[in-house]
Amino acid sequence: MAARTARSSAKDRPSYRCTECGWTTAKWLGRCPECQAWGTVEEYGAAPVRTTAPGRVTTPARPIGQVDGRTAEARTTGVPELDRVLGGGLVPGAVVLLAGEPGVGKSTLLLDVAAKAATAQGPTLYVTGEESAGQVRLRADRIGALADHLYLAAETDLSAVLGHLDDVKPALLVLDSVQTVASPEIDGAPGGTAQVREVASALIRASKERGMATLLVGHVTKDGSIAGPRLLEHLVDVVLHFEGDRHARLRLIRGVKNRYGATDEVGCFELHDEGITGLADPSGLFLTRRATPVPGTCLTVTLEGRRPLVAEVQALTVDSQIPAPRRTTAGLESPRVSMVLAVLEERGKVNIGKRDIYTATVGGVRLTEPSADLAMALAVASAAVDAPLPENLVAIGEVGLAGEVRRVTGVQRRLAEAARLGFTRALVPPDPGRIPRGMDVTEVADIGEALNALPKRPRRAEGSQR
Repeated sequence: MAARTARSSAKDRPSYRCTECGWTTAKWLGRCPECQAWGTVEEYGAAPVRTTAPGRVTTPARPIGQVDGRTAEARTTGVPELDRVLGGGLVPGAVVLLAGEPGVGKSTLLLDVAAKAATAQGPTLYVTGEESAGQVRLRADRIGALADHLYLAAETDLSAVLGHLDDVKPALLVLDSVQTVASPEIDGAPGGTAQVREVASALIRASKERGMATLLVGHVTKDGSIAGPRLLEHLVDVVLHFEGDRHARLRLIRGVKNRYGATDEVGCFELHDEGITGLADPSGLFLTRRATPVPGTCLTVTLEGRRPLVAEVQALTVDSQIPAPRRTTAGLESPRVSMVLAVLEERGKVNIGKRDIYTATVGGVRLTEPSADLAMALAVASAAVDAPLPENLVAIGEVGLAGEVRRVTGVQRRLAEAARLGFTRALVPPDPGRIPRGMDVTEVADIGEALNALPKRPRRAEGSQR
């Protein structure tokens, strides 16, 4: 009898579960040991085991060949760069989460999308929880996003938002943002874990039932991740990240999750006073037009998703006035720059150890992939000897610690993009594959061979003097 009582009390003992990652424990903790999130461990109790009886079938199962796939065909948003990332457009019933830092242009882009959808597809509902309706109207006037079938509502109550859906019956819903809407049935402040989960679940159910596409704006934390429970990213169909430096015009949309297309596509946009426009050929933002070549500059071709972009790397070297020379970067990864500089001095015999070195990119682009190593090394070497690289030259390749130039992915696509823009010479790793017609491609196996492209080969004894 005592053993039975002990087993019964153990079953009835409450348990605790992390709402972020699902980790369970027998006692409450302030911080989840699994995902390191604070305040996400909640009691969910020991519910009695129940067996679900078979219920009435709402839609009978059919052979997959008899299912009409036309109901899930994507519809264009009217913004080609956004369609590229979405995989052709918005699928009816799909829920898309667009996250980004404040001021990057999320609201401006989605207001433009809503106006174009209202013109082409019919009623569109734009719900704002962060601004008043008048503020959104002023932005619409500025970017030319006015349409007869675009309906605007300023709401922060979930039940009111669902009521607007019944009244308007939109083909597209835009909610800005999911963290500002709350349900009166759920405890907690708007933006909390429980509130975000309830709001997202309710809107996802409404989207699937009505065949209505939904665009949700999401906030990000200080480390760049999407605010709210991780479950939010699992619930939605598409997760997009909107990136860009607020001091530059370039904006990028990257696909993180996409149930209807690839996740390696990138959309490029330019933010200006009249709104935001897509850039089908954004390479011009990353290049500087000059009448004559300048020392310390080198061009490379980077891959953003599957899209090749020509970018410019600039470098400047000056005699240092302090014992520890400066190493300043902008648009490049500082650890990777330091590694390339060490290889350039040790393997390439370029004396730059006692000089201040400044490296940067043009147009606000960030070069994070290793294919920019060779261009970075040539730009620094060109600045060190005050000798410009030849015109119409691009450099592609990863530099290893032994000084070797390694192969990178998509060399043929990169060379084709460079040839399309009028570049006639290229330095690439060995075995580049098919070479575009009219392009002079030089294969370089190590950093020493690459430095031969300079008009004057730098020497260790003279590298620090101009």
